[in-house]
Amino acid sequence: MSPLAVTFLGLIALAVLSLAAGQLYALMLTVRAVRQMGETLNRFERDIRPIVENVNAMSVEAKRAAVLATAQVERADRLLTDVSRRVEDTAGIVQRAILAPARDGMALFQGIKAALLAFRDLKSRPRRSPNMGPVPRAVPDPGDDDHASFIG
Repeated sequence: MSPLAVTFLGLIALAVLSLAAGQLYALMLTVRAVRQMGETLNRFERDIRPIVENVNAMSVEAKRAAVLATAQVERADRLLTDVSRRVEDTAGIVQRAILAPARDGMALFQGIKAALLAFRDLKSRPRRSPNMGPVPRAVPDPGDDDHASFIG
């Protein structure tokens, strides 16, 4: 073998050795990066676990609060419905117990008033002689709407 071939062979061996060293160094850097990434993920998991637990606890509490709020709203609705029904019943009782007798009393008062007016009109009317003819009938007032709706 010639010295030039040995030199080239030595250079090739040196290049292969440097490539192997570079690959070994890259492999070591990769292992170290993977190890650091694993540690970072573990730390992140440790840090995030309490947050996730708090979020879960808050969601459970929110669900419980929503159930309680729904129950309270339904209870208030039942209460308001019951109060409304009782107010309507009371209004009906008041109307039957107070307003109906008041209307009857007002009608009685109107009847007495009409009778008194009729007696007053009889006293104030001049007397007729028996041969003057029939007594004229009262003509209803055209502005009086009561005569049009009266069914007797």
